[in-house]
Amino acid sequence: MKKKIIFMLINMNIGGTEKALLNMINEMSSHKYDITIFMLEEYGGFLEYIPPRVKVKYFNEYDTIKSLINQPPHLMSLQLFKNGKIIVAFIIFFLYIISKVLGNRSIYFQYLVRKYSPLENEYDLAVAYDGPMDFISYFVLKKIKAKKKIQWIHFDITKIGFNPKFAEKVYSKFDKVFVVSEEAKGKLIKIVPTIKNKTEVLINKSSPQILKYQSKLGEGFNDSFDGIRILTVGRLSSEKGQDIAIYVLDRLLKDGYKVKWYCVGDGPSKSKLKQRIFEYNLEENFILLGSNPNPYPYFDQCDIYVQPSKHEGFCITLLEAKYFRKPIVTTNFTGAKEQIKHGETGLIVDINEDAIYEGLKELLKNFDLRTKFSFNLAKETYENNGDLEEVFDSVV
Repeated sequence: MKKKIIFMLINMNIGGTEKALLNMINEMSSHKYDITIFMLEEYGGFLEYIPPRVKVKYFNEYDTIKSLINQPPHLMSLQLFKNGKIIVAFIIFFLYIISKVLGNRSIYFQYLVRKYSPLENEYDLAVAYDGPMDFISYFVLKKIKAKKKIQWIHFDITKIGFNPKFAEKVYSKFDKVFVVSEEAKGKLIKIVPTIKNKTEVLINKSSPQILKYQSKLGEGFNDSFDGIRILTVGRLSSEKGQDIAIYVLDRLLKDGYKVKWYCVGDGPSKSKLKQRIFEYNLEENFILLGSNPNPYPYFDQCDIYVQPSKHEGFCITLLEAKYFRKPIVTTNFTGAKEQIKHGETGLIVDINEDAIYEGLKELLKNFDLRTKFSFNLAKETYENNGDLEEVFDSVV
């Protein structure tokens, strides 16, 4: 009989976490697993990439409580009070105070979902995949019936909003906690040591063969530029570091290098980035290509890949650049040293403008170094998630 597994996340936005889930599901046997994806929102450029064999469900009532989850409760209670909803405002504020004192938002979440019944079906395994996201962790524990439950952590918890008290109380109730890199695991255990014995590393992976096939399906660069193409792929947001890249490119052009920098992705920083590009007169050299669920033609055709992130958990776009054997400059975020051997398969630099500039300049000046990195990456072996079924089977 097939094992029933449900993965819960926010939506299927075009991002590393969502991509990692799709990669993993594609590696899971359709003969062994009956898979469901349960989302808070019916949204995202990756929705159409969910395999037909996968069931898709949505928390249809999420819109009614979304603002209460994502906005500070004390501000929401003030807004409700102004709107004349005095009793609700008082309840929200009271629960906010209690949650703060006890360090446990579960009390607040319990009130928000009190009217909603648990999901009808029972599963062998339920996964709070989009972690850390406190509401999803709570929902999986309290509103999904499953024999075993997993909490998945995709980010460096020292760089994002993270509630250690909530994690200590809630994560201890999961059967396993998976983290996407050894370094991220170490940081999690240091902050929440009580979950050490149930925490394991499961690195995000994907198939080089599939990505190389997909790289032939799109058009890629459509300009006639004959210099060095630099590529960065990722959500346009402050933590991804595209703002630093603009300053770096400005300096490289002033040094006389014939380069263009292309960014695939969309996100909340788009308007600020466009303004900064305009201010530095870089409209012809720093190109925002927009969101694209298939960025692999750009990976295949670029000359250098740069990951300027300020923090990551496990950077899947960096892994993909390795698949395409591209000379790489990456900042030293969590997990970078687990993917790149500095001076052998790429350059790992500090997270600042000067360091990225110096690293890129070194690659641009030294063709032999670029060739060396590509040659060494070609020698690396990339295993698929062959042990994935073992991992899930060990839990359920």
